[in-house]
This record gives sequence, structure tokens and C-alpha cells, in this order.
Amino acid sequence: MKESRTLPTDYVSSPERTSSGRTLRTDEMILNMGPQHPSTHGVLRLELVVDGEIVVDVIPHIGYLHRCFEKHAEHMTNYQQVIPYADRMDYLSSMCNDWAYALAVEKLLKIEIPERVQYIRLIMAELQRIASHLIAVGTYAIDMGAFTPFLWCFRDRERILDLFEMTCGARLLYNYIWVGGVSHDLPPRFVEKTKDFCRDFRKTLKEVHDVLSYNEIFIKRTANVGVLPKDVAINYACSGPMLRGSGVDWDLRRDDPYGIYDRFEWAVQIGKGEAGTVGDCWDRYMVRMREMEESTKLIEQAVASIPEGNVQSAIPKRIRPEAGEVYVRSESPRGELGFYIVSDGTASPYRVKARAPAFVNLSVLSEISRGAMVADLVAIVGSVDIVLGEVDR
Repeated sequence: MKESRTLPTDYVSSPERTSSGRTLRTDEMILNMGPQHPSTHGVLRLELVVDGEIVVDVIPHIGYLHRCFEKHAEHMTNYQQVIPYADRMDYLSSMCNDWAYALAVEKLLKIEIPERVQYIRLIMAELQRIASHLIAVGTYAIDMGAFTPFLWCFRDRERILDLFEMTCGARLLYNYIWVGGVSHDLPPRFVEKTKDFCRDFRKTLKEVHDVLSYNEIFIKRTANVGVLPKDVAINYACSGPMLRGSGVDWDLRRDDPYGIYDRFEWAVQIGKGEAGTVGDCWDRYMVRMREMEESTKLIEQAVASIPEGNVQSAIPKRIRPEAGEVYVRSESPRGELGFYIVSDGTASPYRVKARAPAFVNLSVLSEISRGAMVADLVAIVGSVDIVLGEVDR
């Protein structure tokens, strides 16, 4: 006769829980999306709590790309050496990273920048904004099942990278905008080639609108999906196209001016709910499309009036700011990029803190994903436009 086996007296059947401590209900399960999933746009792991095909909760897990940017910056022998590290934060927007950091150090040093440098920086930053948005739009088209716009976007981005390469020799990480100036002056025919690009790029934008923006399938996949209400966007401190897509008329280039943006004619683009609800995926996509049009206007105006001058005359031979602290913010393609720097009077920064817009924007993901289908989550993540090098830093 077999001996009956009983469970130990201290055995308790514990319910399954998420990493945040949430207890799963009977019909729920945990599904991991990433960190190798292509639709997470990088090494991001999303812990999904799903009830069938319905997303109940999303818990982002970051840190796979952490590079200790801030600690590296504090251990450089001088301020100028931090720029290559700033390059690698948002590696799709290196020019904008460098400019924001340079602005902060220049504010500490209280130095004036030559006029020609101001124009060059604006031109490079807006070319970088277009290049970044082209990746956002092109990969978003792939996520939604459209292949041709992806090819068009990357084709035109290559032309921008050609302009960067002929200027400073690099195509991704530039180390171009330095404290007090830029590393190289514009090469011969740069202005001519930039004008040619702007003229041709308007045709590409029209083609993408015709094939993708107003495509019925694309609208059904993105309109009324991942709606981010205005108050939620503000409370989560979202910025950039994420914030403007929700109908908030806020852009640091206009509302907290830096550089020479106030000299040119351009307009801030916001979501209007034309295809669905204000703040949905379609609005965020369309804000990026229309921002590329405005960037083209800015570039055309800047190259038409760029003055002559020395681009390195204000670069200090020795950077040693007085003891103090400064916070400077700028409008990167993903939103408010800020640098907080503390100087102790030595040649290297005592403290460097980066305010990364992609990190902040990612934090709202769970709010706008609850109740969506798993397939819609792909559209929502793509519309946030994160870069994990900036999220993790």
C-alpha cells in the first residue's frame, strides 16, 4: 500500500506577482516584450500584464544601455572633453546634445559667441532635427506595415549625413559644437548643397503625406490609439512632440529662447485631433512631420543670411569657470534636454546632471497603454520616439 504524501505544513500557494508587486488576477498573465524585440526601438524590456489581447499594465525595464555619462563627465580633465560623451546620449541627435552642453558651459563662463557660429549651430541643429524625425517617421511606418516611406526617409537622411560628413568628417557622433564655437567652419559648397536638399526634401514630405499620413489603414492604426490628455502630459513633465501632440503650445526655441531662433519666421506645431482624439498616436506622428517642414524653413532662412567670421575666436584656451552652478535647457528632437552643471572653480566639472527628455516621456507609457490591444502597443511605443542611449545615459 502506497504511503500518502502531504504538503509541508509551511507550504503556501503564493499568487503570481509583477515586478512592481501587483498581484495577477486569474485571467491575467505576464508577457515580456523585449529587450530584443524590434518594436521596442532598442534594448528596452516591457513587462506586459495582459488579459488575452488586452494590455492591463505596462512596466518598462531600463538600464541595459547604461554608460555612466554623468560620472564620466565629472572625471574628465576639462569641460571640453565631455562633448564626445554628450554625443553618445541621444545618438540620433548628437548636434543638439553638444549644443545644449556648450550653452551651459558658456553660461558658466559668461562668454559671447560669434554671429557666424550662432547661424552654423542653428543650421546643424535643425538638420539634425530633420534627420532624427526621419528615423522616427520611417521606423514608425515599418511598425505599421508600410515599407516604402521607410526607404524615402532613410534616403533623405543620408543626404543630411553627407552634409555633416563634409563639414566635420563624421556621420553619427560629431564632436562638432565646442564650447565657444565649432570645430570646423562650413566647407565650400555647403550652403549650395543645403539649399538643394531643402528644395528636394519638400517633395519627399509631400510623398510621405500622400502615401502614409492620410492612408486609411495607417489612420485606423494610429487615430484614437494611445491618447495622452493634455493634463496628463503636463503632470508627467512630457516635452517635445509628445507634449505638443497633446495640444500644448510649448516650444523652448520660442518660449525660452536660445541661439537666434527669434530672428526667423517659423511656427510651433501642435496636435489638433484632425484624424481622431487630440493627443493620439496620429497627432504625435503629424507633429513630427510638420516640424520637419518648419525646420526646413529655418534652415533656408539661416543659410540665406549667414554672415562671415571666425568660428573659433571665442573658444577659450583654458576653461576654468568660477565656482557656481547653472541649468540650461534646449529643444532637442525628443523634447527638453537640460544640463545642470556645478563648478568648483577647477578645470573639470564638479557635477554634471542631464535631464533626458526620452527618459521622462517613457514614464507615461503605462498611462497611455492601459486598455489597448497588444498590437496597438507597438504603435504607442513607436509614437513616443525613445532613444535608449538617452533613457539610460
